[in-house]
Amino acid sequence: MAKREETVDHRRAEVEGGRRGDDDAAERDEAGAEPDVGGSTAPARRNKRPSARRSRPPSLIEPDAQPPSVGTSAGASLADERDAAAADTVTDTDAQSERTGPRPHARSTGRTTSYVRPATAGAPAPRRARASTGEPPAHADDARARSGVGDEATDDGAVLVTGVCGRLGKLLVRRLHRHTRVVGIDRRPFPDRPRDVVFHQLDVRRKRTRDLFRQGDIRAVVHLGVLHDPRQSARERHAWNVVAFQKLLDSMYEYEVPKLVVLSSANVYGAQPDNPQFLTEEAPLLGSQEYGGMRDLVELDMLAQSFFWRHAETETVILRPCHIIGGVRNAPSNYLRVERPVTILGFDPMIQLIHEDDVVDAIELALRPGVRGIFNLRGPGEVPLSRVLRRVNKRPLVIPSSVARATLERMWRYRLGSFPSEQLEHVRFVCMVDDTRARETLGFEARRGLEETLAAATSPRRQHVHSR
Repeated sequence: MAKREETVDHRRAEVEGGRRGDDDAAERDEAGAEPDVGGSTAPARRNKRPSARRSRPPSLIEPDAQPPSVGTSAGASLADERDAAAADTVTDTDAQSERTGPRPHARSTGRTTSYVRPATAGAPAPRRARASTGEPPAHADDARARSGVGDEATDDGAVLVTGVCGRLGKLLVRRLHRHTRVVGIDRRPFPDRPRDVVFHQLDVRRKRTRDLFRQGDIRAVVHLGVLHDPRQSARERHAWNVVAFQKLLDSMYEYEVPKLVVLSSANVYGAQPDNPQFLTEEAPLLGSQEYGGMRDLVELDMLAQSFFWRHAETETVILRPCHIIGGVRNAPSNYLRVERPVTILGFDPMIQLIHEDDVVDAIELALRPGVRGIFNLRGPGEVPLSRVLRRVNKRPLVIPSSVARATLERMWRYRLGSFPSEQLEHVRFVCMVDDTRARETLGFEARRGLEETLAAATSPRRQHVHSR
């Protein structure tokens, strides 16, 4: 019992002592005194907490700061500080740009870039600009010197010619290869080509044609690969004239070829009884209304016009010559080679003829840098059909209009004639063009007279064509 009472008294004393220690600590806290660290009953020292108030800019916490004047916002000082910080950031960025140099210009890939090139007075011009509308060039006598394919153009790239095995293609290649690099494409073989001409015997519709553009170094394309043979099926003509040309345009756009020259024809206007005396380049293309075989050529011309307006970075030139006469195997030349050409009773229309060499001159002029647009091409002048037949010593077969078409269709079916009945409208009605734009802007004027032009179609052999 005595031991139990002593233990209770001892615990009571410890409790009373702890209470007195807590009271003393509280009094010291109130008096600002340091706690007693020597006693075991004193509480542990706690670290001083940092102030929960965040520091503010000096302009806002200084007691003697002036209030904002009337008409200014209370946050003007904050805006000034932000502007100053932004100015410091720009200064640091400019200094870094001076050390590292300007960033290279990246080709657009359809994604937004964070870098914007500053506009400076010495900024480079666009890759290709629109054609200038200055003074017209001189006469076409020096077409080669002004064709833009001299020594300077040799380093700019090669000229790709489609349909190079045709009559006009061979004439053009033998003209161009002397002062520029030429690449030719055709399905037919080209055994007599000049040695320095690169030739690929392939179909324009094949993927190998795209490989030629992928290799680069093509500065211009001259499209002469148009199928005019009316004996071919409509499906074959459409696939060759329209589908192949569309694939060619796609390759040009993808690989950014800066020049396109398309040889169309004035026949796309159509020989109509209500045609004006001279048709301008703005006349509607109605050639396929009476002649279904002309539908592909009209569509090709319209594809070239669409490419002209949609892709202004490419200088597109569309040439529409009148009836081409020479060694070419087309309907006008074949008509003059027939022993008894058919004429319609009571009709003697005015016609226009152009020498094949003059067409080559126009293509050379179209290859000049800066030339773009649609141009009608005419020859030495207008002449009645009867006079043309007298010049070539042909005695026409005059038949009434009612039986003319049936007669020509029968001759065509049995291969007794080379003039299709669909071309009959051109020996009845007028289809002449106005070449004012070609003379003033392109600088083209036919150099061969009527006699030389007619002789080119009737002579058995052309002596002026030679290779080098």
